[in-house]
Amino acid sequence: MHLSDIIRFYSNDKVKSQLLSLARSREVVVRYNDRVGKRPDSLIYENDIVELARNGATSFHASMERWKNPLLLRQDLKKKELEDLRIGWDLILDIDCPHLEYAKICANLICEALEFHGIKHYSLKFSGGTGFHVGVPFESFPKEINGQETRLFFPEGARIIALYLSEMIKKQLADEILNFEDIKQITKRTGKKFNELVKDGELDPYKIITIDTVAISSRHLFRMPYTFNEKTWLVSIPLKKKDIFSFKTKDAEYKNVEVNLGFLEEFRKDEAKQLFIQAFDWNMSQEVQKEIRELSEKYNIPKKAIDKAFFPPCIQNIYKGLEDGRKRALFILINFLKSVGWDNESIKKEVFEWNKKNPEPLRESYINSQLNWHKRIKGAYLPPGCKNSNYYVDIGICKPDSICAGIKNPVVYPFKKMKRVKKSG
Repeated sequence: MHLSDIIRFYSNDKVKSQLLSLARSREVVVRYNDRVGKRPDSLIYENDIVELARNGATSFHASMERWKNPLLLRQDLKKKELEDLRIGWDLILDIDCPHLEYAKICANLICEALEFHGIKHYSLKFSGGTGFHVGVPFESFPKEINGQETRLFFPEGARIIALYLSEMIKKQLADEILNFEDIKQITKRTGKKFNELVKDGELDPYKIITIDTVAISSRHLFRMPYTFNEKTWLVSIPLKKKDIFSFKTKDAEYKNVEVNLGFLEEFRKDEAKQLFIQAFDWNMSQEVQKEIRELSEKYNIPKKAIDKAFFPPCIQNIYKGLEDGRKRALFILINFLKSVGWDNESIKKEVFEWNKKNPEPLRESYINSQLNWHKRIKGAYLPPGCKNSNYYVDIGICKPDSICAGIKNPVVYPFKKMKRVKKSG
């Protein structure tokens, strides 16, 4: 890549504007081909961008975290000192795969998963290599999660959400890769053996693709949009979801780049609230699932289609119909029924019967979209935990009885009640 071409690209007013817009309150580190610039550093003036390019700068990398003053950062700062400096952080998922077509499938599913959680204002960009970055801005986050400021949940919060979304799309990701090409072609493309890719008769897509959860750490950096990737000399360009599958690497050649989209610019307050609640509940669900397994084994409780007579008060109250909180109630109900052994057709029938009892029923199209997404998920996800006031208390369905004491998730209730009935019988 000629220095003159790099300077010309970074001299573009639109490119400079995009870089400065994203650089606000962030640590920005310059890369000089195979050499990394000083840390900490920041980017404040447009003229600095061109001057840095003239001095050999090839790409710019920004922190996921936002800081009161990035120049006060030091390697020896303690956790509390970093937290005092941090004003927020963005969720940026790094989809890494040496095979672009597989990365496209994964990026599209991550976008669909965000939309399923009610997030419409997210960003997507080509990494400049063979992967994609999907981002949700801090402004969309809830102010608190589990009673603590969300800004403090870094890097733990980012890891939890990345793992949650990875698990959520895993089955469909495997299916869509296999729809794209068969296992023989996959082994040929990846150079991996069948036994490396297939476990218990199912393709493990994460033997091919990585959704970055390990490298997320404090002061972690990502490649800024409209900067070069030194391995390919392609530009990291923002995209729309609808353009994922039509995207070609030639679109990212610097001569073909059109600067018409930003990255992490659009947001809606609290739009990511449902994602945070579900991801953190999922993270805590392992203990609850263990308790359910132990109860089931100890008391020989049936695992399939538990009868409604054993359902907890909150679910019984949902069945009465609701004026407010119907979407949250639908989310609870689908996850609850799936977790206590109901099949998809039974859940569909039950949900539509429930919807008739609501003074203002939910649109059929909305219910079908939720049901269809859950069909695509392998296994069951627990409903939100009992302490999650955003659901049960807020919509007025939390009316605990004597069995509810000590229960962390409504799914445990039927097992406790069956245990009590069995003992009394």
